[in-house]
Amino acid sequence: MSDMKTAGAVKRYSGNPVLSCRDVPYNDGLVFNAGITRFKGRCLMIFRNDFGSVEEKRLYPRNGRNQALGRAWSDDGIHWEVDPEPLFTNPADPLYSAYDPRLTVVDGRLYMCYAQSSRRGTCGGVAVSDDADHWEVLSLSVPDNRNMVLFPERINGNLVRLERPFAGYLRPYPNDPFEIYLSESPDGVYWGKSRFVIGVDAFDWVNDKIGPASPPVKTPRGWLALIHGVDIEPGRSWGWSKNWNKRYQASLILLDPDDPSKVIGLSEKPVITPETPYERCGYRDQVIFPGGMIAEPDGSVKIYYGAADTVVAMAEARLDDLLDLCKPLK
Repeated sequence: MSDMKTAGAVKRYSGNPVLSCRDVPYNDGLVFNAGITRFKGRCLMIFRNDFGSVEEKRLYPRNGRNQALGRAWSDDGIHWEVDPEPLFTNPADPLYSAYDPRLTVVDGRLYMCYAQSSRRGTCGGVAVSDDADHWEVLSLSVPDNRNMVLFPERINGNLVRLERPFAGYLRPYPNDPFEIYLSESPDGVYWGKSRFVIGVDAFDWVNDKIGPASPPVKTPRGWLALIHGVDIEPGRSWGWSKNWNKRYQASLILLDPDDPSKVIGLSEKPVITPETPYERCGYRDQVIFPGGMIAEPDGSVKIYYGAADTVVAMAEARLDDLLDLCKPLK
């Protein structure tokens, strides 16, 4: 699968990465897997920060913690100003870290989906804020669920999210059931009407798992959503984490505008694949992990992604070109 190439419609920002440890005043570790949205007239980023040293190629705790969520603001979506201290470790439970945030504004309120690991498993959280400072946790799923992203408006009166429940004991590698589902909620607290959306078998370049990547964007043709897809080659090991044998790539699906549990189109190949040094080499090599997609008024799109689990990078495209990559399902 090494012959995959980034789609011609997608162009990396020449100044990548847009955020790295050099930009964070309180730690020199890993900065990646960020959620990005527009909020109160500016671009807001909440990013995952794993404490450690890129130069020494090792992780270590800071004040007894291994990671936190940091916050940054930007006027242009390219140049970011990072807060002097982390936003928080976890909005719900100080015993366990929150990570991999996703941001969505619905009805003027800022929602954050995030993952939380514990000795009982991985849970998906949904929190809401009116100022990006104070957060109310609305729900925390039972294990195991993560990679939740909210749609930016209510559909048929409900909040709607894509998610990736997982239970690896059901089917062994190479077909782990890490696939995409959809759930609804009237209030962000109680979630149900869960149903299957799309599985690994829809993509011939994936042999391990898929999951939601960034909150969907509404278009005249339907809901455009980035996803991540993962393939494993047994026996290989990449990155200074010492135990990594997965390649993450980004692709697209197009969902029905009225019933987004229905996939009406998809990109048959990845739209972003690891090619540059900052994507191919880091804590975990060969990783593209999208977390935000902002559609601009002029028809351009900014795509933000974690690269090699080490930095945040950005790519740009035209919305119409991305839609054209999604071929109708036969």
